[in-house]
Amino acid sequence: MNVWAILRTAVRALLVNKTRSALTALGIVIGVGAVVAMVAIADGARAEVDRSFGSMGSNILVITSGTGRSSGVRAGAGSLPTLTWDDLQAIRNEVPAVRLASPQLRNTAQVISGQLNWGTSVQGVSAEYFEIRAWRASDGELFTDAELQSGAKVAVLGQTVAEKLFGEPASAVGAQVRIGTLPLRVIGVVETKGQSPSGNDYDDVVFVPATTFGSKIQGGLQKFLAGSIFIAAQSAGEVDAAETGVRALLRERHRLEIDADDDFSLRNLTQVAVARQESADTLRALLAGIAAVSLLVGGIGIMNIMLVSVIERTREIGVRMAVGATRELILAQFLVEALVLGALGGLLGVGIGWGMAVLLGRSFGWMVAFRLEIALGAVLFSGGVGLVFGLFPARKASRLNPIEALRYE
Repeated sequence: MNVWAILRTAVRALLVNKTRSALTALGIVIGVGAVVAMVAIADGARAEVDRSFGSMGSNILVITSGTGRSSGVRAGAGSLPTLTWDDLQAIRNEVPAVRLASPQLRNTAQVISGQLNWGTSVQGVSAEYFEIRAWRASDGELFTDAELQSGAKVAVLGQTVAEKLFGEPASAVGAQVRIGTLPLRVIGVVETKGQSPSGNDYDDVVFVPATTFGSKIQGGLQKFLAGSIFIAAQSAGEVDAAETGVRALLRERHRLEIDADDDFSLRNLTQVAVARQESADTLRALLAGIAAVSLLVGGIGIMNIMLVSVIERTREIGVRMAVGATRELILAQFLVEALVLGALGGLLGVGIGWGMAVLLGRSFGWMVAFRLEIALGAVLFSGGVGLVFGLFPARKASRLNPIEALRYE
């Protein structure tokens, strides 16, 4: 008897008791469905984290001023100006692990173009800021160091602002906008960045040179930098070195005692991304454990039903042996039945798991990523579970005594 004949015989045997076969495979269906849904949601979450932090830029540190205290009440980070423009220059020149550093001054204002206006975030930055954040121009160009030094009245718009004020972002380049009484010429529109991990719109922003911002929009604090400093490390491997070097430099420049707290806040965005990835991986491992238990239960169910099938078909086995079937063929037949149960359960589980992932993604706004290799692996693994748990019943069937099997009632 060839392989196809054994397969046809196994399928016919399973179809004799369709309901029992379906219930036997149910544990496998649940286990594989859980695996597929879990991986699709976890991979979607990982992709979303990668996209969100990729939009921030890579290898980034963010420094803000310290906290203020009044009558025993502590204000938030940045409420007490402690960072200076000299600090920024020292970071650029004295910390070897730092590749780029830029100020980020922020305010909220109405940006006006003709009869239209839009309330948005206005940020004063240097030319390095765009490279730190991996932000390129989709139309026009970004401002240069020369425009920064001269305090040029130019602006670079985010996609959201350009669409609100001009409809088509490309038509914004060369136009004039106004912030308060300050006229600015739009020289570029940056590419779309999307949302931040906290849900803020990265594209709802207007960039102006930091010098223009300080002198014309917000007003400066003389030597103090009224905002944040964005830093890009030389490479991913030097982010920690850059963090250590910057912290030591600022503590020295601010003359802080050894046991004194920092008078600034330093955030490592790479560590935030890693923490989010670890959370996603923890969830993935938890769900994988649940799926493994479901597959184990499904495998035990296959073994139990196959044992029942061996008892019910004892006389049939005796007849097959009497007409020439070898023990190996009997073993192969029952193993194939177990394999088919496991594989069909795996296929159904893939379909159900993918459907569950899509449904949950639409209901909760989650990103879902389906990987074909995971689906194929789940089906193969479920078939393997069927083989492993079907081995004992198959061996029991193949070792029956033909004469006693024929006498069995």
